[in-house]
Amino acid sequence: MVFSTEPVVRLEKACIFQGITAILQDVSFTIDKDEFVFLIGRTGSGKSSLLKTLYADLPLQMGEGHIAGYNLTSIKTKEVPYLRRKLGIVFQDFQLFTDRTVAENLYFVLRATGWKDKSKMKSRMVEVLMRVGLGGSATKMPHQLSGGEQQRVVIARALLNEPSLLLADEPTGNLDPEVADGIFKLFQQINKQGTAIMMATHNYELLNKYPYRILKCDAGKLIDSQTAPSDQPIY
Repeated sequence: MVFSTEPVVRLEKACIFQGITAILQDVSFTIDKDEFVFLIGRTGSGKSSLLKTLYADLPLQMGEGHIAGYNLTSIKTKEVPYLRRKLGIVFQDFQLFTDRTVAENLYFVLRATGWKDKSKMKSRMVEVLMRVGLGGSATKMPHQLSGGEQQRVVIARALLNEPSLLLADEPTGNLDPEVADGIFKLFQQINKQGTAIMMATHNYELLNKYPYRILKCDAGKLIDSQTAPSDQPIY
């Protein structure tokens, strides 16, 4: 079996726009398939815009971008759902269907991404819930779960299609420190099992505690801790 060494993300001289406004310019970086990367920066610095560009919610208008085998500069609208099947996306505000059970939330994604076989759907649903520590929560409604448990459902949802990259936008921002630590450790487990992770965060305690690579949005640029001068702290 031949394994690809191509990075799961590669941007070269990309310009990230919100409407007609350039938020980040001359963005160049790669993420390998087993990397864990923090994305930091002040509110409004471009973190969410960069993530949205990576999952093709915002078009890449300038530069080059490749993610999970797709070219972001030439991707067609009909191809976007197929790109997102290769990605896991975790939001701070959960975005669960509040009128559906945990299982129904997961089944919705499976059906929307082309799964047909009901037995395989059930098996996959059970598998991801067990993986995030919610094996007994399939029949619960979101309001019956704590914030940390709801975020675990969101992570389970993101894992359904075995993504090569998980994009997380402030996934612990609304959680108390102890719960947030448990969620972060879950991300670490997922990463160790082979999924690349790019996690936007304001939690600088994590940056001090875990020596992962850091990308920082600052003054319209993206600074990479791998290439930044050693005498200039990145945060």
